[in-house]
Amino acid sequence: MSRPSRLQRQILTLYRDFLRAGRGKPGAEARIRAEFRKHAYLPRSDVLRIEYLYRRGRRQLQLLRSGHATSMGVFVRPPGPSGEPGGVGSPETQPDDTNGPRRTLEGARAPETLRDGR
Repeated sequence: MSRPSRLQRQILTLYRDFLRAGRGKPGAEARIRAEFRKHAYLPRSDVLRIEYLYRRGRRQLQLLRSGHATSMGVFVRPPGPSGEPGGVGSPETQPDDTNGPRRTLEGARAPETLRDGR
């Protein structure tokens, strides 16, 4: 078996650092493992994508270490003015787990430059 490349060693270090930083934070370990597994299929030749994900991971690790993070989870829309839950079940807050284009919020308008194609 060949020795791991420098980039592979950096990613393994990032993974270990994430697990250490997430210790004691609810949901952190499962989320970290899931994120790394999700991208494990990337071919070794896709260096640009791997480096992008590595840089993004470093930034996220800094946020996790900052002390402001108390847990890892999903963003939840705060309750509306009438007290209804954060739109649970409404189309605006449904998670988009497809790889297609993201849905916009109901009533949101695209900038004029995008609609005109300029």
